[in-house]
Amino acid sequence: MAGRVRVREISDDEGNRLKRIVRRGSGSVVTWRRARMVLWSAQGMSVARIAGLAFTSEDRIRDVLHNFNADGFESPYPRYAGGHPPVFTLVQRREIKTIGKSRPAEHGLPFSRWSLAKLADFLVAEGVVEDISHEGLRELLRAENVSFQAVKTWKASAGPDYAAKKARVDHLYAIADGEAVAGPGDPEVVVCVDEFGPLNLQPRPGRAWARRGGTARDPGEGPRRRLRATYTRTKGVRHLFAALELGTDTMYGHIKKRKRRGEFLEFCRYLGGLHPAAVRIAIVCDNFSPHLTTRKDKRVGQWAAASNTEIAYTPTNSSWMNRLECQFTALREFTLNGTDHASHHEQGSMIRRYIAWRNRHTADPRLRRIVQRVTAA
Repeated sequence: MAGRVRVREISDDEGNRLKRIVRRGSGSVVTWRRARMVLWSAQGMSVARIAGLAFTSEDRIRDVLHNFNADGFESPYPRYAGGHPPVFTLVQRREIKTIGKSRPAEHGLPFSRWSLAKLADFLVAEGVVEDISHEGLRELLRAENVSFQAVKTWKASAGPDYAAKKARVDHLYAIADGEAVAGPGDPEVVVCVDEFGPLNLQPRPGRAWARRGGTARDPGEGPRRRLRATYTRTKGVRHLFAALELGTDTMYGHIKKRKRRGEFLEFCRYLGGLHPAAVRIAIVCDNFSPHLTTRKDKRVGQWAAASNTEIAYTPTNSSWMNRLECQFTALREFTLNGTDHASHHEQGSMIRRYIAWRNRHTADPRLRRIVQRVTAA
């Protein structure tokens, strides 16, 4: 009966060298895999157990151990014939991208995410590629527009009419973008409406250019600007009713003390007055109660029917579909961060002047960057 296959007795220096190869994780994945197999055998593991840990066959483990016993540290390093580095085919690149975006659990592995080492090891073990370095894998994934990102939470809509509402909103956006032809009953103008607030009178955190801390001040220079601390806010709040006309990329805004159904209808009448009565308008908004027609209050539906207007509601828990949401991020960044307004008149004036500036500078690179970063629909 053949004896148990295992690596020869190795010295402390050889063991430390194997450990450095495994821990470094750089260079060829083939070298890393082979060194790991040898190290496991030196730790007393059986061939069957090593095969289970390395996700490969027992015959492959035996070959690696025999080669190491015969050739020493030359065996872990693959013997390439030289020439141009390996070029991966389109099929290989697609397979690497697909596996990289999948979860290891989908392939029967007990890991929550891929590391470059685990992914490269799996690709070699599955025969997708013969060999790939960790840095080469990183560059390939980057070229395929795949990056290592934090997993974000998502609240799915529980509305029974989610598909119908989403399809209608998507169709309205396609009309506004010129990607679809308006049919009978479709609007000529599409407007997104939402509220922003509450707008308190409070110091808001932000950034500004200032003298570095710990350096001496110039003669006559005052201390660095600081924001006051507030504990009570007794001056009430305001709410911004905002709209974004998609066809012209124009933003409108009215500041109100309350955001009830009456204020919403007042703002809608203003939007309707911007176009002739014969022009049909679609207003995209969320399911906030003042936007709805209820059994007790039918004013919204009655106004829409009498004003040649369609109210298109986003699905439940899907207000991210409203394209106006991303404009609020830019408004907060440009206008509110780092401010401490003394009155609602001062704060409202700054918001209105920002909206006017924004409509004149829709091509501003920083504005476009902020909006595109948070755009979801």
